[in-house]
Amino acid sequence: MKTAWVFPGQGSQILGMGVDLLDIDSAKATFDQAAEILGWSIVDICQNDEVKLANTQYTQPCLYVIESILVDLLKQKGLTADVVAGHSLGEFVALYAAGVFDFETGLQLVKRRAELMAQASEGAMTALLGFDRGQLDDVIAATEGVVLANDNSAAQAVISGTAAGIAAVVAQIKLKRAIPLKVSGAFHSPLMATAAAEFGQLLAPITFHDAKIPVLSNVAPISATDGTELKSRLDRQITGAVRWREISLQLPELGITQAIEVGPGKVLGGLIKRTCEGVSVVYMGTRSDLEVAVTEI
Repeated sequence: MKTAWVFPGQGSQILGMGVDLLDIDSAKATFDQAAEILGWSIVDICQNDEVKLANTQYTQPCLYVIESILVDLLKQKGLTADVVAGHSLGEFVALYAAGVFDFETGLQLVKRRAELMAQASEGAMTALLGFDRGQLDDVIAATEGVVLANDNSAAQAVISGTAAGIAAVVAQIKLKRAIPLKVSGAFHSPLMATAAAEFGQLLAPITFHDAKIPVLSNVAPISATDGTELKSRLDRQITGAVRWREISLQLPELGITQAIEVGPGKVLGGLIKRTCEGVSVVYMGTRSDLEVAVTEI
């Protein structure tokens, strides 16, 4: 059986996530290391502060740390993946899981990425459900100031850009529902160019090792292991689209028959189920999930 590990991004966070890992010595050590790097406690926020947990500045590091701990625990159990992929922020965990950089390097990158994205104040994002793909693509192409930010599945996408651009697209297409997202700015769009440029300066001197496991990237959903290529892809991610539908379609092409969603929630697993035939999904978001799944995988 060939297996993919997939890692969710912002929006999957839930209050209480990761708390059940605290009595595992290695996990506690990672939480402590994260607190030294961040200057604040992942555990305190995940246990007690739902408002901060929903703030991009805190959400992204919390998810990175907890998902990375789950990766370590899976590896300690002797489990491995044949390919990895992450949705937006989740791509950092995928790169960590593949050995491209160490935990501390990844967290330093995520910390600054989260700060820059939290400071973004231009534009907005709206999720679209139940639309005609061809019509959506045509309207976006003809509308100024809006892009397809998250191509999640054939029936679920997120557009990003100016308020006027988003309103124009929503007004012109037939769809079941449009849901404005509670984010500070137009993530994964050209309006994030300033944040992307500053993040790129931080990224530039960091060495990306060749991946030990092939990685499917958001901006280029074709498996790669070359460290230089994976770094280039990550550098384009803040302004580039999350091409998750194409990542999902790649899984059966690569012979993947099982996807493990490593992190809170079940969003990515649901998207994969709706996109791919013949790929089963296992959820790995808690300690009990880990203990049960290890006996079944």
